[in-house]
Amino acid sequence: MEPEEYLAISGIQHFCFCRRQWALIHLEQQWAENLRTAEGRLQHDRCHNETFREKRGDLLTVRGMRVISHRLQLSGVCDVVEFHADPDGVPLQGYEGIWRPVPVEYKHGVSKQNDADRLQLCAQAMALEEMLVCDIPKGALFYAETHRRELVELTPELRQKTKAMADEMNAYFARGYTPKVKPGKHCNACSLKELCLPVLCRRSDADGYIRAHLEDDAAGGDAL
Repeated sequence: MEPEEYLAISGIQHFCFCRRQWALIHLEQQWAENLRTAEGRLQHDRCHNETFREKRGDLLTVRGMRVISHRLQLSGVCDVVEFHADPDGVPLQGYEGIWRPVPVEYKHGVSKQNDADRLQLCAQAMALEEMLVCDIPKGALFYAETHRRELVELTPELRQKTKAMADEMNAYFARGYTPKVKPGKHCNACSLKELCLPVLCRRSDADGYIRAHLEDDAAGGDAL
């Protein structure tokens, strides 16, 4: 696969949330927006200002930095990358000193129990490590609803899970495979609910669906 054909890093968050949602968006090019996704998109538009760079003392802040990982076959844009003055960091063109990158991903809602956001952040960090030839031990997630920053340790376990999920995404994409839905509570928060129709997928098959309605009709007729 050529680098310009790499999958979007942001897709790993969709993939962790629901593999079918990921396939509908990234394979079938379907999208529907609700209030939550609209607010999140506007927030990211503010972050992705590629011209923004700000240096204050030992902190350099860069927005909308483009990253790519040949190992993961993913590419995308970091909301914010903070470069902290650190003797264990790397030199940066145009700036004196040695700097350690820390990716910061901005999210609209609140911290999640699953690893969806952490996996996206980890993929960004792994891409930065490839590009800058450095080690990034941690990153951060900032949640707008709580105005809190969550520090994320980029452990070997999280990195392994990120690599495995990226490999699975690329395998699905190569096959053009859209998985069947696994209905759950998470479906209610999905902007693609009306396109996916998870309620219909609870039926085991079309014959069973028709049979159940025929039985309902017959029962109603007897009652009359």
